Amino acid sequence: MPDFLLPDLGEGLTEAAILDWRVQVGDTVTVDQIVVEVETAKAAVEVPVPFAGVVSALHGEPGQLLPVGAPLLSVGGFAEPGVTTSSGSGNVLIGYGTAPATRRKRARRVEAPAPKAKAPGVISPFVRKLASDNGIDLAKVTASGADGIIRRADVEAALKKPAAKGKRIPLTGVRKAVADKLTTSRREIPEATVWVDVDATGLVAARAALNAKTDRPVSLLGLIARFAVAGLKKYPELNSRVEGEEIVLLDEIHLGFAAQTDRGLVVPVVRDAGALSTRDLSAAIGDRARTARDGKLAPADLTGGTFTVNNYGVFGVDGSAAIINHPEAAILGIGRIIDRPWVVDGALAARKVCELTLAFDHRVCDGGTAGGFLRFVADCVESPVTALGDL
Repeated sequence: MPDFLLPDLGEGLTEAAILDWRVQVGDTVTVDQIVVEVETAKAAVEVPVPFAGVVSALHGEPGQLLPVGAPLLSVGGFAEPGVTTSSGSGNVLIGYGTAPATRRKRARRVEAPAPKAKAPGVISPFVRKLASDNGIDLAKVTASGADGIIRRADVEAALKKPAAKGKRIPLTGVRKAVADKLTTSRREIPEATVWVDVDATGLVAARAALNAKTDRPVSLLGLIARFAVAGLKKYPELNSRVEGEEIVLLDEIHLGFAAQTDRGLVVPVVRDAGALSTRDLSAAIGDRARTARDGKLAPADLTGGTFTVNNYGVFGVDGSAAIINHPEAAILGIGRIIDRPWVVDGALAARKVCELTLAFDHRVCDGGTAGGFLRFVADCVESPVTALGDL
C-alpha cells in the first residue's frame, strides 16, 4: 500500500495546509488525478496523485498543516501488475512532466473503510493569519469552499472595502525617490541617536559680527556646517559608508543639507566642502537652496553626499529623530534657537539655546566616537570665535 507524500511545491516552501480533499476513502483514482487542494504561504495548489488504485486513507483534515514529505494519502487495491506506481510519475505536479507509463488496466475496486467526515468551517493557518492581521472577523466571512471552508479568496474579498474619499497624491518622482531612500535607511541601518543642548548665544553674536559691513553674509546653518566639516576631519568614521562586509572611510567630504521645497524634501550636495572657507561654504549652501526651491537642481547636485546636516529649527521645533540619508553613516540635526534659562558662571541667565542631535550608523562607530563628534560641534557652537580661529 504506497503512501503519497506531500511533494515539494517549489520556491523553498517547506509546508502546506490542506484546503479541500477532492476524493474520499474508497474512491478509485487514476495517475495524475487531482486529489487535494493545499495552500502554501504563496498560493493555493491543486495536487495530483502519482498512483492509480483505491484510496485507503487520508492523512489529514482540512486546515491541517503538513510538512513536505509527510504522508498525504494512501492508495491500495491495484488490479494487477502493470498499474503505474511511484516509479512512474513520482511526487510531481501536473505540467512538470510524467514519465511514459505502460498500458494500464482498469483498477479493481476493493473494500475500504468508511469515509472520514470532513471538518466544515476549518480554515488554513495562512487564512487565519491573513484575517487576524487585517482585523477580519471570520464569523462574518462568507465561505466558498466545500463544506463551508473559508478560503484565502474569501478573506481577500472581505478586505475589499469602498475606497476612502479624499485627495490622492501619487507617490512618484522626487517624493518617491526620497521615500525609497528613507525606507532603505530604516531597513538596513542600525541607527542610534545622541543629543545635547548648547548655549548658542556666542554663535548668534559671532554671526552678527561676521556679517557686519559685508556683501557675503554667513548663515547660522553655514557656520554649523563648517563646524561639522571640521568634526568629520577629526572623527572620519562618520564620513563613511558600509559596503558589503567593509566600512569605507571616504577621503572627500561632500556635505548634503536638507531643503524643503514645493516638490518635497530634497538634499542638495556641496562637493568638497572640506576645502571651502566658512563664507564659501555658506554661500554654496544658500545658492543650492535657492536652486532647489526653483526646481532647477541637476541630478548630480542631489547625489554623492557623504554626510548631511538638517536644520529643522526653521520649522519651529526643538528636536527630531532624523533618518540617516542612506548610504551615509550619520546626520546632524539642528533645532530652533530660543531664549531659555541657563546657568552661566553659577548664575541663572537668559541665553540663546538650541538642541543638536546626531543619528549615526552603529556599525561604523560606537557611542564614544559619536559623542565625541557631537561634543566637538557643540563646543564650537558655544565658543565660535575660538573655533574659527583654529579652523
